[in-house]
Amino acid sequence: MSQRAVERALGKLVTDEGFREEFFKDPERASLQAGLELSREELDGLLRTPRPTLAKLSGCIDDRIRRLRIPARSNPRETT
Repeated sequence: MSQRAVERALGKLVTDEGFREEFFKDPERASLQAGLELSREELDGLLRTPRPTLAKLSGCIDDRIRRLRIPARSNPRETT
């Protein structure tokens, strides 16, 4: 286990809304894509942190240190 990886993951979960969404969909994939080597036990521990709590904490953090989330725009050339 790596305490440093857990701390980095928690930081990303609080400051990066996109990472937080991806993490709760597929924690292993999101962590690997972020370069975080987390054990199954660490992933399980992080998943037990309530998502609303992370979002609430994120809302309390100064915008200058949070990652802005820019929603994907739909391609105007695509037809539905």
